Amino acid sequence: MRAGAIAALGAAAALLAGCGSSAPEKAAPPPPVIVTIAHSQQIPLTRAFTGRLSAYREANVLARVPGVLLKRWYREGSKVEAGQRLFEIDPAPYQAALDAALATLAQARANAVNAHITAQRDRVLIKAHLVSESQLDTDEAAERSTAALVQQAQANVESARINLGYTDVTSPITGIAGEQQVTEGAMVGQGTPTLLTTVDQINPIYVNFDEPAAEQEQLAADAEAGLLRPAGPRAEVQLTLPNGRPYGKPGRLDFRAATVDPTTGTIALRAILPNANHQLLPGMFVNVRLAVGTAIHAFLLPQAALQRNASGDPYVLTVSPDDTVVEKSVQTEGTRGDDWIVSKGLANGDRVIVSGIQEARPGKKVTVKTSRSVPGPDR
Repeated sequence: MRAGAIAALGAAAALLAGCGSSAPEKAAPPPPVIVTIAHSQQIPLTRAFTGRLSAYREANVLARVPGVLLKRWYREGSKVEAGQRLFEIDPAPYQAALDAALATLAQARANAVNAHITAQRDRVLIKAHLVSESQLDTDEAAERSTAALVQQAQANVESARINLGYTDVTSPITGIAGEQQVTEGAMVGQGTPTLLTTVDQINPIYVNFDEPAAEQEQLAADAEAGLLRPAGPRAEVQLTLPNGRPYGKPGRLDFRAATVDPTTGTIALRAILPNANHQLLPGMFVNVRLAVGTAIHAFLLPQAALQRNASGDPYVLTVSPDDTVVEKSVQTEGTRGDDWIVSKGLANGDRVIVSGIQEARPGKKVTVKTSRSVPGPDR
């Protein structure tokens, strides 16, 4: 009997243990997240491009008359002024041609004076019938003819003087003179003008770059929707040099093409910048940051807050007043520093999740452990 009682007690204890293990477990608390409070503000927008520098003006210095190159008068690579003599072509034959033209002019003027005196005398004598009408006609024709020869001789003198002037080859613009292309003693200007050197004006200087047409269309759409205030046709431009250092002087947009390049889908742009110290040189590649406008009601969010779906569209996870996760599609306008610029999809005061995103699911509850604000409008 004692053994049976012990067995009965063991069975009862096992039954009680089994009943205890079937009690419901306590639900897990909502996962913790860290949020940031979004504040609307006006944010300047910029776009980054790669550009190439080019001279503000480029001039070819040519030998415009044939002759022997006698001398170079400038130092290669130095600054020259407009009108400064750069080369000398042998002037002797042109001086002789000018002297001959002057002599011809003097002869033509003498002949014209004689013809005028004769015609004037005949005009007096005709009244007394001392000369015939035909004689007067002949003498007046000679007067007109010699006057025309004087004009022709004057033109020849001017032409000879111009050609003589071309033997002093001067700089057409102020700038940096390049390498000499023809050595002294060479015959230049035979048949076609000969390139002697080039002069580049590099203060100010141009930077040329291309903007995707799609970006321009998006900016225009944002402006029409009231999300963006455009920068205007003279937008500011900042450069970053190849060594990574910013160029200290801003420039201004100078030109925007009216057509799209069909092969690249881009629009050609050009900006102009001061370059008094000649730090910028034509041909250099630089990074260009162009001010495109101001986002009127935008938000700055840490990079960790922005997610992308399978299609690549950006979205953020926010926490509603009842601590429920809500997914919101947003539109971005690039970055400023380490933050994304969001121009559409958020409202003032939205609590955006920046940490704990892996555990947050839309429609689920979360526990907001810490709250911090993103930067507000600049003071």
